[in-house]
Amino acid sequence: MSPLVLDAKHQTAAPVEAPATAWGDRFAERTRRVTSSAIRELLKLTERPDVISFAGGLPAPEVFPLEQIQAAARRVLEEEGSKALQYSTTEGDPGLRELLVRHMERYGIRVGIENVLITTGSQQSLDLIGKVLLNPGDRVALEAPSYLGAIQAFKAYEAQFLPVAMDDEGMRLDELEIALRSGPKFLYVLPNFQNPSGVTLSLARRRRLVELAAHYGVPMLEDDPYGQLRYEGEHLPPLVVLDAEFHGCANGERSLRGDVIYLGTLSKTLAPGLRIGYMVAPAEVVQRAVQLKQSADLHSSTLCQRIAVETARGGFLDRHIRLIRAVYGARRDAMLEACGRHFPPGVRWTRPQGGLFLWVTLPAGLDAAEVLKDALEHGVAFVPGGSFFPRGGGENTMRLNFSFATPAMIEEGIRRLGAVLARKLGA
Repeated sequence: MSPLVLDAKHQTAAPVEAPATAWGDRFAERTRRVTSSAIRELLKLTERPDVISFAGGLPAPEVFPLEQIQAAARRVLEEEGSKALQYSTTEGDPGLRELLVRHMERYGIRVGIENVLITTGSQQSLDLIGKVLLNPGDRVALEAPSYLGAIQAFKAYEAQFLPVAMDDEGMRLDELEIALRSGPKFLYVLPNFQNPSGVTLSLARRRRLVELAAHYGVPMLEDDPYGQLRYEGEHLPPLVVLDAEFHGCANGERSLRGDVIYLGTLSKTLAPGLRIGYMVAPAEVVQRAVQLKQSADLHSSTLCQRIAVETARGGFLDRHIRLIRAVYGARRDAMLEACGRHFPPGVRWTRPQGGLFLWVTLPAGLDAAEVLKDALEHGVAFVPGGSFFPRGGGENTMRLNFSFATPAMIEEGIRRLGAVLARKLGA
């Protein structure tokens, strides 16, 4: 409401216009480091029906278990509706945490429910890690390229980044050791089918990474959203398991004996709309994260957690993951074969054993951001790779997602992109 002053002649209150608020001058200093996600902004441009998008990391909607989730929601509301619609504990639904504990044990991760915190998607886990661990100016060592969501989350808490170059086996250990000598607060790593590169950290490098981290006293944040989406090759033990073994954890003992925090999600195995992620950490870390989560959202959705438990019961989650592997594996194969047919000489790409992405490297001097402009005009979209490098670089790289599009769409989209690249390269 405008302030009032008395009109001297008529003795009436006349409004005085207040100056317009300059909100930009009132934002906290730390917000100056925060930018919009390049991927989220790009997705707005790909909503045209004629655009085949390889840009988002989107699961295929046709594999969402709609019938099972509908049935689970009915049962939850009919049998425990008043509880499912009520406030709940910050730590998360005990039934869901117990389910996750049992599920993780199949992969060698042995923890109790006191080590599990349910979060609103794995992105909130990353944000909570930033809140719990980072002071302004703290260093974070991470792969180059690395997950854009993590870069955004840590940047909000004024972290400095120590990028570690990668090759086909994951992080290069020579560069990793240089980064660890600099005393980072923690090492952030995606060992399985990494986003954005699709590369998997080899077993030998996993073991050496654990040794180096222990030697330099640097804890690790293991982000594993895609670990269950393997289409070929053998499962590799998580870093949290190898770290426990390194610190003398015998078979059957709890896994959290060292300095690893493990992150997972149900977004890639059930549905992202449920917004269920989870953090697995020593109890003291979980307790501090709980305190900070309370100030953010009190707790993640009670209803969504109960629906997830009800949907997953009876072994359904395992069966559904097998379906996802079959569908996504076929789409990965379709993209790899299409790249081989349509990309011009000089263009290279990774061959991921799982996950959602492959990584394309263009000849030096070719800017993927410029390629994208032409690609959009020809009805195909991708994410330029530069966004995944926190300290610059990667201008001649791009990330392609293969989970969302059908094999026929993949074939046509890669054909269009290949034609754009051929024109750019004069091939």
